[in-house]
Amino acid sequence: MAHTPLPLETAITALRTVLPLEAPADVLLSRFFRENPALGAKDRAFIAELVFGVLRNLRSLDTACGKPTPRLLAIAWLARIQGMNMRQLEPYLRGPELDQVPAIKAFDLAAQPLAVQWDVPDWLAERLAATFGEADATRLTAALRRPAPLDLRVNTILAKRDELLATLNAAGMTAEATPYSPAGIRLADKPALNKYKPFLAGHFEVQDEGSQLLGYLVAPKRGEMVVDFCAGAGGKTLLLGALMHSTGRLYAFDVSEKRLAKLKPRLKRSGLSNITPQLITSEHDSRIKRLTGKIDRVLVDAPCSGLGTLRRNPDLKLRQNPESVAELTVKQASILAAAAKLVKPGGRLVYATCSLLPEENENIVTAFLAANPQFRLKNAAEVLKNQQINVHTGEYLRLNPADHGTDGFFAAVMENETAVPAKARKTAAAKTDTAEAVAVDAA
Repeated sequence: MAHTPLPLETAITALRTVLPLEAPADVLLSRFFRENPALGAKDRAFIAELVFGVLRNLRSLDTACGKPTPRLLAIAWLARIQGMNMRQLEPYLRGPELDQVPAIKAFDLAAQPLAVQWDVPDWLAERLAATFGEADATRLTAALRRPAPLDLRVNTILAKRDELLATLNAAGMTAEATPYSPAGIRLADKPALNKYKPFLAGHFEVQDEGSQLLGYLVAPKRGEMVVDFCAGAGGKTLLLGALMHSTGRLYAFDVSEKRLAKLKPRLKRSGLSNITPQLITSEHDSRIKRLTGKIDRVLVDAPCSGLGTLRRNPDLKLRQNPESVAELTVKQASILAAAAKLVKPGGRLVYATCSLLPEENENIVTAFLAANPQFRLKNAAEVLKNQQINVHTGEYLRLNPADHGTDGFFAAVMENETAVPAKARKTAAAKTDTAEAVAVDAA
């Protein structure tokens, strides 16, 4: 690092632009790069690494600096997190910084409260300690501070994983199969893929392995009617479409026109013809009501705090608070209740979030099942095991980066047992198990 001058001043300017966090950090940083088009790829990479590195470690760096400024935070990140020594740092230091840096490097983090050690707000430290226990929360928060790897999902309609792995490795990328998802590939680095031929040909999409597993919990069959209730930009929608072998009908609902617009080019590349994107006004939209009791499988990837994605979005821990989480739980319960009405007798409902908090996860599901006794919880581990996917987190799917190398995800699988005779239920279960196995064979 010391041999090539770092674009530190530009990085500090970028950090100063992002730090008020008046919008998501990635949006603000993208805008900064657009406004500074002369920056080369290496400079952009360093600036992004510094900005997100500071955000990941902001609480501890703040405390170590005493009176933090964006400039001092950037230097503290280089000294404490990147491990640069005084000789390497000296060319970049001004005036009193020469005296400040040794103290910043010597700062004893272990003597600080857990919230500072974990780099989270006090309220979140309390929730994580209560949910995971101190030892596991320490491991979890350490994993959440590390940058996420780049995961891909093979589009099994157009490509095979083994062949794509060989292609990627032959192109000089270090690629390996993900441990859980049958369609997943993990890259060691983060190459630019948006102009890469196999990407443009629709052979893969960028998607975290944990997100991929949600599709296998839904496990749609050929010819079914399926709804992705909060489709967003459609990553999971495309996986469901591929698992359905581009048959049946798959509705992609979302309240955001901008998010659905991002699905269109992805859909075009995918080669899928069974997906119908549909803009809705809310979970009570009349277009949804027309499908009441007609849908075989519904995925609800609910709007949530996103605290399971802190590796990618470290600013979320600074932008969320107990009040915003409480507001989200009301919305989550309402969306789940509305989506459940679509599920026909014998059909499946999957509720998922990328949150780590029980109030957005187990508590929502427990309350829903109490109010809707026609739905029965299925064991998520068994649903995945039927597809030769071995993730043993109990009845619910609970993923986190410390234990699974994925983003933090929660999911519950529920089935509507309304007026389904026992004999029909057995037949449906047998068909489901067979379809789930077929889905994996295809992948």
